[in-house]
Amino acid sequence: MKGKLVIDGNSVYELDEECIRRRKDQDKEREKEGKNKESQRR
Repeated sequence: MKGKLVIDGNSVYELDEECIRRRKDQDKEREKEGKNKESQRR
């Protein structure tokens, strides 16, 4: 599992890059579906 560490003052966060990639892919799919629905309405 790959991850990134983000240090913010005294706080440290670990970001799961695989999870971020999946979320971006899901967002792109939703955006495509939204555009397809708009074009069908016309």
